[in-house]
Amino acid sequence: MTDTVSFGYEDVAPEEKTRRVGGVFASVAKNYDLMNDAMSGGMHRLWKDRFVRRVKPRRGEQILDMAGGTGDIAFRLAESGASITVADINPAMLEVGMERAQKRGIDGLVWTEANAEVLTFPDRFFDAYTIAFGIRNVTDIPKALREAHRVLRRGGRFFCLEFSTVEWPGFAEVYDAYSHHLVPKLGQMLAGDADSYKYLIESIRRFPPMPRFEAMIGEAGFVNTRVEPIMGGLVAIHSGWKI
Repeated sequence: MTDTVSFGYEDVAPEEKTRRVGGVFASVAKNYDLMNDAMSGGMHRLWKDRFVRRVKPRRGEQILDMAGGTGDIAFRLAESGASITVADINPAMLEVGMERAQKRGIDGLVWTEANAEVLTFPDRFFDAYTIAFGIRNVTDIPKALREAHRVLRRGGRFFCLEFSTVEWPGFAEVYDAYSHHLVPKLGQMLAGDADSYKYLIESIRRFPPMPRFEAMIGEAGFVNTRVEPIMGGLVAIHSGWKI
């Protein structure tokens, strides 16, 4: 870990980022779907469907969905019959997810408060590890990746869905203007919270480019790493295997 880490466009002490990110997600938890709709124009639902198809969950598997508090990915994974553990560092996000599961009549999910950097699960416990739109908010990303590798069984697979760097000429400028200027205003209008939405957009800009993040996954011990850009890199599905 370096002395400072990014919190949006600021550089802060690691413990300060952890505290501030916790505040952001406590603030937006009740409006999380609105947040994702505002940031993606509603496209996040299709991206998550595609992401889960890539994971290919199977009945009887043990899958850890990290930073999955509101249940969006877990609900999709659970349709396969796999056993899903939903972990999130933020209790407010988990509360939203458990309420949503109850309303939908979805039983059997395990909900646990957990820090991606210091998991309490034993070595080689899960068949797959998923994290969607969460890795960029982790304070020590390399440490979280190493923990993901540790808790996976041999032959286990890692899948990450995250916003990335748009590479399509023209579209990058349009999206940049939309995200920086319109999304915080939508956050204020829909949730009464412009600052949290401003941070979330800035955190995307500070996240490593696709080749660098793929290299970080390899450095954590994963092999056969792959990156699948969507919409020119607006988002990307990253994957790797543990052997």
